[in-house]
Amino acid sequence: MAITPPPERIWWNLPIARTEIIWIIIAFCWGLLMFSAMVYWHIEGEQNLSNESYRITPEAFAEKANAMVEQYQVREEAGFPVVRPPPGSDVYMIARLWQWWPILELEKDQTYRLHLSSMDWQHGFSLQPVNINLQVHPNYDMVVTLTPNKAGEYGVICNEFCGIGHHNMIGKIYVTE
Repeated sequence: MAITPPPERIWWNLPIARTEIIWIIIAFCWGLLMFSAMVYWHIEGEQNLSNESYRITPEAFAEKANAMVEQYQVREEAGFPVVRPPPGSDVYMIARLWQWWPILELEKDQTYRLHLSSMDWQHGFSLQPVNINLQVHPNYDMVVTLTPNKAGEYGVICNEFCGIGHHNMIGKIYVTE
């Protein structure tokens, strides 16, 4: 409610001032530019990958992850299996209170289909330092096609608050030459 009422009760029939039209045009053009930038960045920005998701039970996903670990485990690190699957294969990573399991060892410049699912709550998958962010839900298999292009150690961080041990939910992905 204004302090004083407008002189005309039907204000929407009044002509629009030239400066207001200019600002409306600027705001509209800016909105179009930002929308185009979002589409361009999704396609060319190589930041957040396009993904697929499928319904799956936590038990079925855990079976697939355990089968991968049994087949491709190369060593153990701090009680976690380190898995080195062949290039082009499906790799599985489980999110559960408060860990990412297993540790993955991938080859540089090779493509993998990374499957992510939660056994309990919603978690956030954040791959650092490349800044890939995804939401990981129970009963869903999130699939991302991933081609690591730099060797090194990458941290997997849960960026969705999942309880009292959330700050300890850190996993690893190694990329080798």
